[in-house]
Amino acid sequence: MDTVEELNGTYFYKGYSNLSAGELLFWIFLDETSEQFDVTDFLTVGLILLGQPTIDTRGKPNKATLGTSPLSSELRHYLNVETRRLPTLTTGSLKRLKFSYVTNLGAFVGRWIPILGIFVIAADVSTIAYKATNRYNTIARGNDKLW
Repeated sequence: MDTVEELNGTYFYKGYSNLSAGELLFWIFLDETSEQFDVTDFLTVGLILLGQPTIDTRGKPNKATLGTSPLSSELRHYLNVETRRLPTLTTGSLKRLKFSYVTNLGAFVGRWIPILGIFVIAADVSTIAYKATNRYNTIARGNDKLW
């Protein structure tokens, strides 16, 4: 049982007592976060970080993102397949709100994996917020509810 009503309008949650409504929401968010994240989320974060342009490269055109990522560098080597122009997103292209194009399959995959990771993390955060809010509202009383 998650809650037991106590005196003075405070809450009890998983061993924590005399919690205000805000403190209750905080502990529920932490609980939902720990339930949501697993090994695949750490892999996702790793791929996002490996997709950052941290390796210096030779000169690039004026508006190109400086550097390349370890992920893109390795995938260019292992998936060295020339294709037609494929749309990708980089830090620079996101700022310009335009796609960048590559003709190497490895570069294409290397640029999209971190973007997909960002979508996975965004979905996780949305799920956590939804579940925490619903759990909080089933526990909270009266005006303490979020809606």
